Amino acid sequence: MKLKIRYDITIQIVDLTYEDEDQLWDLLMPGSNKGLSQTEREKKLQEAFDAEFNDPDYRNWHKHRRHTVSLGIKDYGNQWNDDDNDTVDPDMDFVVDDRIFREDELALEERGSYESICRQIRSALKDKPKWAEAFIAVRLNGVSVNDYAASIGVSDASVVSHWLKRAKEKLKKFFKDRQI
Repeated sequence: MKLKIRYDITIQIVDLTYEDEDQLWDLLMPGSNKGLSQTEREKKLQEAFDAEFNDPDYRNWHKHRRHTVSLGIKDYGNQWNDDDNDTVDPDMDFVVDDRIFREDELALEERGSYESICRQIRSALKDKPKWAEAFIAVRLNGVSVNDYAASIGVSDASVVSHWLKRAKEKLKKFFKDRQI
């Protein structure tokens, strides 16, 4: 039997042995195939294969191609086959902002830069660790002054505001050319 398989826009024909044909019949249409002539059996097998595999694959491929090629995006053909180990993710070439694919990497970088900023603030305010922690909590983490004052047990939020003001002045001296 000759089985037609749609691949991209071309149709490939595969010669199947009788055993392969039997296995494909059991896969696509479980049950008895007795009473069918060879041509009827091949016709039903091809129809079942088309419905199961050829039609959806072709539509998905066509939908993808229609949306990418019509927008003027480079058509890469069959660049992403399974034989290459160093293939590029095709979606990376089709997006303007690739940060969506690098979320883990960016989160790690952001965490590293956050920790280095906190380290610099703590080293600049090493004499006043309360000021450093208040500055980090309120200015970097976005905690309100009242909430921070309540969390450390200070009854008056103006004390924390005063710490922040003094910390800002000291940090301005420490980081002369940077905006705080």
